[in-house]
Formats: sequence, structure tokens, C-alpha cells
Amino acid sequence: MTDGGSGQGAGAADTYGQGARFLRRRARVVGRLAAWSVLETGQTFVMGFALARALDEGFLAGRSGVGLGWLGLAAVAVAVGAYGTRRVYGAVAALVEPLRDALVRRVVTRALDDADSAAVSRLTHQVEIARDTFAGLVMVARSFVFTAAGALVGLFSLAPVLLLVVVPPLVLGLALFAATLRPMARRQETFLAADEAIAEELGTVAEGLRDITAAGAEDRVAGEAELRVEAEFRAARTLARWGVLRVLAVALAGRFPIVLLIVTAPWLLDRGVTPGALVGALSYLTTSLLPALQNLMHGLGASGSRLVVVVRRLTAGAAAGPRTRDAPAATLPSGDSRPQPAVELRAVTFAYGEHARPVVRDLDLTVPEGGHLAVVGPSGVGKSTLAGLVAGLLEPRSGEVRVGGAAVQHGGDPARRVLIPQEAYVFTGTLRANLTYLRADGVPDAELAAAADAIGLSGLADRLGGPEAIVDPAGLSAGERQLIALTRAYLSRAPVAVLDEATCHLDPAAEARAEHAFSRRPGGTLIVIAHRISSARRASRVLIMDGPQTLSGPHEELLLRSPLYQALTGTWQPARSAGAPSSSAGAPS
Repeated sequence: MTDGGSGQGAGAADTYGQGARFLRRRARVVGRLAAWSVLETGQTFVMGFALARALDEGFLAGRSGVGLGWLGLAAVAVAVGAYGTRRVYGAVAALVEPLRDALVRRVVTRALDDADSAAVSRLTHQVEIARDTFAGLVMVARSFVFTAAGALVGLFSLAPVLLLVVVPPLVLGLALFAATLRPMARRQETFLAADEAIAEELGTVAEGLRDITAAGAEDRVAGEAELRVEAEFRAARTLARWGVLRVLAVALAGRFPIVLLIVTAPWLLDRGVTPGALVGALSYLTTSLLPALQNLMHGLGASGSRLVVVVRRLTAGAAAGPRTRDAPAATLPSGDSRPQPAVELRAVTFAYGEHARPVVRDLDLTVPEGGHLAVVGPSGVGKSTLAGLVAGLLEPRSGEVRVGGAAVQHGGDPARRVLIPQEAYVFTGTLRANLTYLRADGVPDAELAAAADAIGLSGLADRLGGPEAIVDPAGLSAGERQLIALTRAYLSRAPVAVLDEATCHLDPAAEARAEHAFSRRPGGTLIVIAHRISSARRASRVLIMDGPQTLSGPHEELLLRSPLYQALTGTWQPARSAGAPSSSAGAPS
């Protein structure tokens, strides 16, 4: 924690230094902004002074014309101040736009040099945050400086003794506020980092949701997410505590002088302060100084911290190295060794919604231990639904799904089956961590190399730099991510592997190699949701899905019996067709 805080403090100091150099290089623009700010905030001095004179020399003295004259002068000052405000915005733009251009150049250069994957977000979002926040800070900071100067000069002009009442609490409140700036900035960054960690965690979980459920890692992932939420909560609570000090600073610097002015009014009147001067002093405090102070503290306190964080991220080098995620292991369940079907579906019906038409209806299916089943059919017919039912991702409306002799519960025991979906889940971390997180006991190097060779990952592993190389998912092709996910599933000890178009981004030769590897796993059972019909030719049995109807059998038999299968394989032979599919897949022989 100390190192992190020191690093944040050093980073903030460096950002402040860069800001000071930026302003020094644009001293002429800063000078022009100051001049127009004097014109804009001159009304602050005129308003309180004119109000005091209108009362003392005009209305209280019975000279209404003089009083109205002073009020007219105040109205003219407001008009002049409006013109100054217009010119102030032009000067602010001349100061802010170069900052935006400099940040854009920095982001683009970094993207070209370092292949920064977040460049689009930085250009479209973070640069605009920095630009708008900087403009707001310039406006509130220079407004407070010149408004406070005008108010204090006005108080001195009315009666120097008024400064004895107003200045001490103002200085103490500003000192308290200044003392909170850096701690608040550090805690603001801690909070933002915790918030980003939650966003990153949930984004990763969303991408790998099917893998997480299929592996039974819901509790583990939920626990990690809970830790990140708790970290953000602690950061927010600490930030709120410092926010209390900021509220005290506003009360001390802005509101306490008003109370003191009222309490000490008799004492001030005894020392020659006129009633008009008291009213003018209250005007300075309530209509000028307090609003400017509140804007300053809110702007520097919230927006200032955010600006420091955003600018440092835009101008700093690449982020820290990737993190590695652990995941729960999948081990073979204990039990007797009597022969039993690897996968059974008994009168299973499933529909997406209570009143929706069933995608699967009364399906009976048995896949023996060591069996190799390919599932084929038109797109959208329910093949991935079947994979979800076997993996426990979906719960049937009726019927029962059993894997390894035990009923599959929704999101149940992942040790019995592993699902490899079409969108392969790969996280930032070492190649070894990506391949072995389904094994709690670790994987020996020899077994890891053998699995990579069997699946066809060896070439990619060598190019990446071996098992300890850091994997960047964004730098991999879809096919390379699928090879990693396939090898991970191959190394798991789950006896049933379900490939839901898990090889669709591989070429036919690589697909055949991966499927052969899974089919040769000792005691392993393979179910392939076929992307290519060649997967059906390699399977010992094929299941054809045609809406709620199904038909199963060996490849050669289906070529004779099923016109749909003939169409899918491109071997349409109407003279040899033997009828439509039956309503049940039956048990393979």
C-alpha cells in the first residue's frame, strides 16, 4: 500500500510539473486571460462598494438620487462584466485546445509505437474528458482568484477592520482544503482503479460465461468479483471520509465569516463601520466569495483529481503487465468402475421460454464410454442447445440428462464433462496458466508438450516463446485461441468432451487432428457439434437434428436412410432414400 501510494504521489507530482511547464510556455495567453478576468470580475468590487455607498450616502441620508446613481453604476459594472466573460471564453479556448492537440499527438504516437489497443478509447473518451475538465478548472480557478481579490479589496475599501473578521477563517478553510488535495487525488485514483478492475473483471466473465458455467467455476468467479466490489466499496468509503473534510473547509472558509460578521456587528459599528459597509460586506461574502469558493473546491476536489488521473494515463507508458487468473480444477469423480453410458438423454424436451415451441422434443440418446458422436443439421436447428443440455448450461423442461451415470444439474459438477464453445476463452496470462487451469494438481512439462503436440498447438507455443510466455488474447487469431482452448480441455480429466463448433476457425487438417486427439483419449467420450460434414465421417455415430425430429446411426447407414443427410454431405441419391427421420435417436448399437 505504501509503495502504491508513493507511486501515485510521484505520478501526481510529475503531472503537476507538466501542467506548470505547459502554462509557462503559454504565458502570453495566460496574461490575456488574466486581463479579461479582471474586467469580468471587476463587478465584484463595484457591486459591494456601490451598495454600501447607495445606503450610507444615498437612501439612509435621504438622498434617493445619489442612491440610485450608485445602483446604476453597479448595473453598468454588470454589463461590462458580461463583455469580459465573453472574451474570457475565447482566451480559455486558446489555452485548452493546445492541450487537447498535445494529448492527441501523444496518444497517436503511443498507438503507432506500442500498438496500444486502447487508443480509440483514449482518443474518443479520455482526451475529451481531459479537455473539458481542464477548461472547467481554468474557469473556476481564475474566477475564484479574481473574485476573492475583488471582494477583499472591496472590504478594505469599506473598512479595513472588516478584514480582521473575514480573512482568518477564509485562510484556515483554504489551508484545510489544500491539505486534502493530494490525499483526495490518491484516493480518487484508487477508486477509479477499483472501478476499472470491476469493469475488466465483468467483461472477462461475460466473454467466458459459457466456459465458466461448463467448468463449474461460478462460485470461484463470483468470489473474485465480490473481492473487487469490496475493494471499490472500501475505496469509496475512504474517499467519502476525506470528502467530509472538504465540506468542513467550505463551511470554515465561506460560511463561518458570514456568521462572524453578524455576531461582531455591534463591535464593528462601535469602531466606525457604517450600516452600509456591513451590508456591502455581506454582499461580498454571500453573492461573490462563497459561490466562487464552492465552485473552486468542487472543481479542484472532484474534477481536478480526475484530470490528474486521466492526463497521467494519457501521457504515461504502457500499463502494468498482465494478470493471471486461476480457475478451479476439474478432476475425475470417484465411484465404482462398472461399465455405464457416458451420456444419456431420457425423453428430454427443451424450449427457450414457457410458451415457445420446443427446440428439442422427447429426445432419447445414449453415448457409450469412449464413443464419438457427431451432431449435424441445418443452422439454428438446436445443435448448440443439445451441447448446452449435456454441459449443464441449460435445464430441460422435462426429461433427464445424465453424464457418467449421474443426473446433470444446472451448472453442476464440471469434473464429468468439459465444453469447448465456438468462441474460445483465452485470458491474459502465461500460456501454461491458460492450458492448465482445469487441473489443480498442475501438469508436468512432458504431459503439457504431449497434449500440445496431439492437438497441434506446438507450433504456436514455440512462436509465443514456450509455456511461460505471456498470452495476449487480442494478439491471437480466432483459430489460435481455439487451439489453446482445445488443448486446455484435452488436459482436463473430464471424461466427456463436448466440442460446440470449437474448430470452426481451424483448417480441415487441423480440425481432423484435434478431433482424432480427443477420440483417442483413454476412456474419453467425444461429442462434436459439427462445423464441417467431414466431422461426421470421422465419428463412430452421427445424430441428425431436423427440428424436433432426430435420427442417428453410422455415417454409411445414414447415407442410405436420410435424404437430409445426403443433402448435407452433398451425396443426394433419391433412389436410395429409405424414408424420413424417426422421432427418436434411440440407443446406438
